[in-house]
Amino acid sequence: MRRAIVGYHQDDEDHWVAELACGHYQHVRHQPPWSERPWVTTPGGRRLRLGLELECVKCDRGEPPDAP
Repeated sequence: MRRAIVGYHQDDEDHWVAELACGHYQHVRHQPPWSERPWVTTPGGRRLRLGLELECVKCDRGEPPDAP
């Protein structure tokens, strides 16, 4: 299922995590060549991606929302 990004936070290792409208969290890393997401490295880039829909496998599996 595709869900919109509604916010971000950093995990304990300072990796960026997208907060999805469904209540699930998903890491959004820029780690070439596996993940090309240079937008995640700047505040403006992250702000411009609010509303972007990501595939949420946790919704597909019927998992409850992640704990804040």
